[in-house]
Amino acid sequence: MPDGTAALSLTLHKSIAEIPAAAWDACAGTDNPFVSHAFLAALEESGSASARTGWLPQHAVLRDASNSVVACAPMYAKSHSYGEYVFDHGWAQAFERAGGHYYPKLQVAVPFSPVPGPRLLRRPDAGVSPALLGHALAQACRELDLSSAHVTFCNEAEWHALGESGWLQRLGMQFHWCNAGYGTFDDFLGALASRKRKAIRRERRDANDAGLEFVTLRGAEIGRREWSAFYGFYTSTVDRKWGSAYLTRQFFPLLSERLGDRVVLMLARHRGVPVAGALNLLGADALYGRNWGCRGEWPFLHFELCYYRAIDFAIANGVARVEAGAQGEHKIQRGYLPAPTYSAHWITHAGLKRAIADYLAQERPARLTEMEELCAASPFREAVDAESHAT
Repeated sequence: MPDGTAALSLTLHKSIAEIPAAAWDACAGTDNPFVSHAFLAALEESGSASARTGWLPQHAVLRDASNSVVACAPMYAKSHSYGEYVFDHGWAQAFERAGGHYYPKLQVAVPFSPVPGPRLLRRPDAGVSPALLGHALAQACRELDLSSAHVTFCNEAEWHALGESGWLQRLGMQFHWCNAGYGTFDDFLGALASRKRKAIRRERRDANDAGLEFVTLRGAEIGRREWSAFYGFYTSTVDRKWGSAYLTRQFFPLLSERLGDRVVLMLARHRGVPVAGALNLLGADALYGRNWGCRGEWPFLHFELCYYRAIDFAIANGVARVEAGAQGEHKIQRGYLPAPTYSAHWITHAGLKRAIADYLAQERPARLTEMEELCAASPFREAVDAESHAT
C-alpha cells in the first residue's frame, strides 16, 4: 500500500456470498445494476460464473482499521479470454510464444456483460481513490505472480486514474442512443434526415404487420414460461454464433427475483406463443440491452425488439440513453452512435508491457478517428461528434 494507507488491508474472496450485500452495495451504489451484489450473486448461484465457465471469483475487498469495507472490485481469475469483449488473445499468444505464461490472469469485470460502468467500487465517505484501489490490485497481481490484471469497461474517471498510476489504457467503442428530451418516438424521428426517417418507419411497419404481439414485462411480471422460452432463444443465438452458453437456465429467473423491476424483458408472441425476446436491465440513467434471440424468420424483428422498443421505453420512462451492447455498425442508421469505452491493463512483465504500450499508442488514435468517421454517417440532420456523444 502507498504511504499513509498502512491501516488498509486487501482480501480476496472466492464467492460474493462471503461479502455482506449491504457492505458491497454501499460501495457499488445503485446506478448500475451490473455491479450490484444481487446481479453478481445471481451469476454465481446459478453456476454461470464458476469453474465450469472459467470465471473463478477472486473479489477484492479493501478494509480499514475497524474492518469496515471501504472499497471493492468484482474480480475473477481467468484461464482464458472468453466472455470479456475486450480482446487480448493476441497479447496472450505473443507472450506464450516467447516462453511466458499469460494465464491465469486477474479480470476486474462483470462476466459476459460488455456494459460500461464503475469497476473500482468505493464507499463515498471513505476517501479511497480509484488509484489507491488500483495500486492494491496491482500489488495482488505481483504477489500472486500473475502476468496481468485487467479492468474492463470501467468508467472514464477510473480509466484516467489508473493511467496516471502506470496502467496501460485502451479505448473501445460501442453504439449508444441518447435521449434529447423526446416526448414521442416521432419526435426522435423528426431529428433524422428524411431518408433515414422513412427507412425506420418502413422497418417498424413491416415488423408490426407480421402478425406478432409485442409486450414489455418487468420483474415479477415475467413468469417461468417466459423465462423458459427466453432461455431457448438465448441458447439458439449462441449456437448460431458458435459461442458458449455461459448463462445457465437458472440465471434468468434468479435475475428477476433479485433485481425486480430493473429487469425489462421485451417479448414478441405469435398466436400467444413467445417467438423472440430481448433482455434489458434498467439503471439510474440508462437501459442496458443484453441478450436477445428468436425462433423463426420475421421481418426486421431484431431491430424492432432490440432497438426501437428500447427507444420507446426510454422515451416513455425518461431514460437518458440506451446502451445496446457490443459491436454492430448497423445500429448507426437507427440512431445509435459511437461512444468510447474504457479499459486499463496492468502488465507485470516489462518486455510485454512495452510491446502492448506501443500497440495501444497506435490503436487509441486510430479508434478515435474511426469513431469520428462513423459519426459522419449519422442519420441525424445535425452533426454529432463522438466526444459529445460519449457517456
